Amino acid sequence: MLDSVTSVAMKSALDALSLRQRVIADNIANVNTPGFLAGRVQFEDALAKAVRTGGDASIAPQVQRSLEPTRENGNNVNLDTETLANIDANLRYQVAVRSVDGGFSAVRTAIRSS
Repeated sequence: MLDSVTSVAMKSALDALSLRQRVIADNIANVNTPGFLAGRVQFEDALAKAVRTGGDASIAPQVQRSLEPTRENGNNVNLDTETLANIDANLRYQVAVRSVDGGFSAVRTAIRSS
C-alpha cells in the first residue's frame, strides 16, 4: 500500500502543497520589499500526467516567479491574491491528509479483522 501510485501521488501532493504554503508565507513577508517578485508553485499538471500515464508519481514541484505586473517599487505581491491562495492551499492540504488517513484507517481495520 505504501508503494502504490496513489500513496506516492498523495505524498507528492502533500509535499508540493507544503512548499506552496511556505512560498506564500515568503510572498506575504516580502509584500513591501522593493523588487520582490512573488513566487508560484506549479505541480498539478506534472502530477496529473504522472498518475495518468502510470509513471513515477513522485514529482518535483517547480517554484517560478510571477509575471504579474509590478507596482512602482518593482514588487508584484498582492496581499488579497496571497490570502486566497493560502486558504486554497490549506484546504487542499486538509483534503489530502484526510484521504491519506482514510487509506491508513482501511489498513488498520483490515489488520484488526484478521
